[in-house]
Amino acid sequence: MKIKKMFYRDIDRDIKGVIKIGQDDDANVHQELEEYVVTRELARHFSTFFEAYREAINNYTDKMGVWISGFFGSGKSHFLKILSYLLENKEVKGKRAISYFDDKIEDASVLADIKASGDVSADVILFNIDSKADSDSRTNKESIVNVFNKVFNEMQGFCGSLPWLADLEAQMVKEGSYEAFKSRFEELSGESWIEAREDFYFEEDNIVQALADTTKMSIEAARNWYNKAEDNYSLSVEKFANKVKEYIESKDREHHVIFLVDEMGQYIGDDVGLMLNLQTVVEDLGTYCGGKAWVIVTSQQDIDTVTKVRGNDFSKIQGRFNTRLSLSSANVDEVIKRRILYKNETAKETLKLYYADKEAIIKNLITFSTDTPEMKIFKTAEDFVDVYPFIPYQFRLLQSVFTAIRQHGASGKHLSEGERSLLSAFQEAAIKYMDKEVGALVPFSAFYETIETFLDHNIKTVFIHAEDNDRLNDMDVEVLKVLFLIKWVKEMPKNLENIATLMVSNIDEDKIELKKKIEASLDRLVKETLVQKNGNEYIFLTHEEQDVNKEIQNISIDISEIILKIGEEIYTGIYSEKKFRYNVRYHFDFNKIIDDRYMSSQKHDIGVKVITPYYDTGVELTDHELRMMSARENNLIIKLPQDTSFLEEMENILKIQTYLTRKAGTIQTEEIEEIKIRKSREVAERKDRVVSLLKEALQEADFYVNMQKIDIKSKNPVERINSGLKILIENIYDKLNYITDFIESTKELHDLLLDEDTQINIFGEEEIPNKLAIDEVLYYIERNTQRHIPITMKTLLELFSKPPYGWLPDDIRGIVIRLFKAQEIKIQLGSEYLNTSDNNLIQYMTKKDYIDRLLIKKRTKTPEKYLNNARMLIREVFNYASVPGDEDGLMIRFKELSNYELSNIRELLVRYEERNYPGKDVLERGKSLFEDILQISDATAFFEKLYEVKEELMDYEEEVFDVKKFFKNQKEQFDKALKQLNIYEKNKTYVLDSETINLVKEIETIVKSAKPYNQISKLPSLINDFVSRFAILLEEECKPVRAVIESDWNKVKDELDLYDFKDELSGKFNNKFRELLDRLDSSHNFYEAIAMKEESDRLKMRCFEEIKKTALEKSKERDIEKQPVTTGEGNGVYTPKKTVNISIANIFHGAKTIESEEDIEELLDYLRKQLKTELKENTILKLI
Repeated sequence: MKIKKMFYRDIDRDIKGVIKIGQDDDANVHQELEEYVVTRELARHFSTFFEAYREAINNYTDKMGVWISGFFGSGKSHFLKILSYLLENKEVKGKRAISYFDDKIEDASVLADIKASGDVSADVILFNIDSKADSDSRTNKESIVNVFNKVFNEMQGFCGSLPWLADLEAQMVKEGSYEAFKSRFEELSGESWIEAREDFYFEEDNIVQALADTTKMSIEAARNWYNKAEDNYSLSVEKFANKVKEYIESKDREHHVIFLVDEMGQYIGDDVGLMLNLQTVVEDLGTYCGGKAWVIVTSQQDIDTVTKVRGNDFSKIQGRFNTRLSLSSANVDEVIKRRILYKNETAKETLKLYYADKEAIIKNLITFSTDTPEMKIFKTAEDFVDVYPFIPYQFRLLQSVFTAIRQHGASGKHLSEGERSLLSAFQEAAIKYMDKEVGALVPFSAFYETIETFLDHNIKTVFIHAEDNDRLNDMDVEVLKVLFLIKWVKEMPKNLENIATLMVSNIDEDKIELKKKIEASLDRLVKETLVQKNGNEYIFLTHEEQDVNKEIQNISIDISEIILKIGEEIYTGIYSEKKFRYNVRYHFDFNKIIDDRYMSSQKHDIGVKVITPYYDTGVELTDHELRMMSARENNLIIKLPQDTSFLEEMENILKIQTYLTRKAGTIQTEEIEEIKIRKSREVAERKDRVVSLLKEALQEADFYVNMQKIDIKSKNPVERINSGLKILIENIYDKLNYITDFIESTKELHDLLLDEDTQINIFGEEEIPNKLAIDEVLYYIERNTQRHIPITMKTLLELFSKPPYGWLPDDIRGIVIRLFKAQEIKIQLGSEYLNTSDNNLIQYMTKKDYIDRLLIKKRTKTPEKYLNNARMLIREVFNYASVPGDEDGLMIRFKELSNYELSNIRELLVRYEERNYPGKDVLERGKSLFEDILQISDATAFFEKLYEVKEELMDYEEEVFDVKKFFKNQKEQFDKALKQLNIYEKNKTYVLDSETINLVKEIETIVKSAKPYNQISKLPSLINDFVSRFAILLEEECKPVRAVIESDWNKVKDELDLYDFKDELSGKFNNKFRELLDRLDSSHNFYEAIAMKEESDRLKMRCFEEIKKTALEKSKERDIEKQPVTTGEGNGVYTPKKTVNISIANIFHGAKTIESEEDIEELLDYLRKQLKTELKENTILKLI
């Protein structure tokens, strides 16, 4: 049975695929009404619309807007046109429009609403806004109201293009002069008014004359109107709404005006001004007309999407367009099935039987790759009958193709404006295959011809050149067509499986053979640069894309760069671990190698080496060679399979990136710029594919460790590498498990050092932690000490952190501490040997500044005689009974006691700065001895030194006993003796008494003795005798001094008695002389007592001077009011003489000896000379 015989209606009949507004001749209208398919979805929309419309017939409403949305080709324009037919309900070929729907609408209530609506008189104005608008109208913010006004005028028969002329026509109709005007104009012009009014500007005289002849206008008024009408014209939305209202009111009570506007959403776009204008038009029509004027528009987007423009509030327009109808793809599918593909009864039976026979074959034939979103296929025999010779997926896929081609600018004007419909595409494809027998299927490539005439020239030339290419065949071109159709359809992966399914043309086709043919075609197309392979997908290339791809493919990339980039993907993406976590405790750094190239600075003991198919050392990489490589290197060897896909992908990535870098900053054509953007996205896709391919390669790779090819069950790349590293570590670090007791922190190192319970004897019978590790470290230290090879803490840390150990630094430090506490090793910093009590030991072992200076040696055992000597000295020298048993404890204890003794010595030596006490030499020898001992840090040297100075220490102990006893019990008497000797030393010139001198000599003998300790008991008696004798001698010396002081005091009192102010000064003078006498009585020195004679004389002179001064002041006060005394000669004033006090003691300073009369004369001459010197004019000398 041929396909064309299957259809209910002839498949090749004339059908308007795209319903255009304005195609309203009866033949077209009849076909549209007759063949219009009311799908389930459309039935709901008819119900919604006519229910709202019927409610508004007799009721006021301002919700008179209808928004019909649907994607490109969804049938929204056709639906709008059918609504206009039903609302107008005009007669078409003897039937009212609504009558055609008697059998199409199953719901009686909906049909009743439609008929009720059709009974209402209405002016139905159906138009495409873009075709009715002026070419520059979109720049005018009032363009929508202007278009509404234009079509409203045209509906009434008025001029649409000249709105001010239409207003005149309306006014003449109102006045009843319009018909007369038209007749008079035709008489004057020779043409009908309707035809001539478009030439308004060339008919001035005729128009003016006709107006003057048929209206109330004079010639002047008519001329004035003609010249100024356009300038005086204005139209607001409010004025337009009022105009519509007045028109409706001029009709019958229920009359409606309905504006049906196609492609309103496309016209508005994202223009805020146009949206505001539409909002105002709908709002004012609703307000003024109260539901008698309706606005029904179509848009590819729903109203919520259109009104979300830059945050503006369009809630009002959403409220006006209360009725919203959205047409989906299901509606188109159903229309095509029922209008074009509907089968006759014979075909139905034939196809049902055919499907039952071929069901399994069909299901295996029509399959898509697993990464393809749902593509509908035949589910039942009914599906097969409804869709044949097409396949269900083709409906939605072709919709996506149309939308994608329009969005990417590959279509010409007609397709972009919606002149190509799915309905016509399916009809044309069916016509092409209508002579085929049952079993034939329409391949997806057949749809290319249905849109070819609408495509841009650049696209069509690709196919023209392909058809002229001798290296390509017809099959290649068909494949190219499919690739073009799905080029921009994201939901259709362009892989071999899907391309084959899209090209199936017969149910009995061998799909395997078809794939082979397609694959060969794809290879040829790629070679000709008409198609690009991107992973497992094949991409159709436009002319510009072909040029770009050729330029990219000519770029050369060095193989080393490709391999390094693959290494980056592995080591920073797939396996990005910085360290391998062997377990919670051990995290290993490892080298990262790709072929023989290191990915970074590599200094670690183990590594991962990935070998790619490009690896070339000149030696065949057999299994044996790979085993040997794993033995030579401490690496996990990963041999990838020979498939080079991931390397080729990476090469393409680098080529594209190089191209984009070269073109960066250069502005090219819009097409090239878009291609560059797509290439950037392609890089990301290819990178994802590289990762996927690498993961697959790692899943199948061979792993080698230590000459063994290891079998890893897991297929997860990360788990496989982790398993390989685990095996590598267990082979390389075979002594890792020697550490069983771990150190978790520096604090634990401190605790271990201070813990008194830490095992001391590491060679005892009891099991101790980390015994194997301790033995390893001790053996290494012992061996190198014997060879005189220096060992530092840094040496140990580096050695035992490497294979075959791999221990952590703190664990190694813990072992050293255990050996140190067990006194198996000694630790030296600079010239100093450390001990376990050193507070800085842990810092020395952990800080970088110290670890390479901290020397570690095997410790030599100290002979027992040295240890016994030290124990004896502790008991004898320090009188300390508790003696440690181990070397370090013994050394520490001895040093503690020595430090204490040295501290005491230093305290005692400070006292010698005050006095010359006995025993200083003993303390200084002891100080030097203990300082020498304490400087020794090596235990063996320390004990040897103690043995060497044993006698000196014992002597010191005996001698220092008397010194300490002296400072404790005898120092006080010794200080008293020194004090009395000091007094004697100051007065010895005056002490001539032999008894006193002998006492001093006895005291001096004891004090100056090197060891006076046994004679100090004599000092109290000697000191007492000396003090008594000295006091007697001093008293004898003080008697004449006392007499002089008392004599001077009496002279002062006698002088003071001469004046009436004596009471003012006597108390002060008496106090000063008494004080001087008291000091004489308490004096301990001869020279102090003797000096008091002169001090008494000076005190006497000061008292006399003060008496004289006071007397003078008193005299001035008395004489202030008396007359001056004259001399009797002339008028001279008498001036009293001045009294000068002279001390006799000062004149006769020092002792004078008189032995002869000459001596007397000499003394008198001296006295005369001194007195003459003091005697001045008007001066009285007073000797006191």
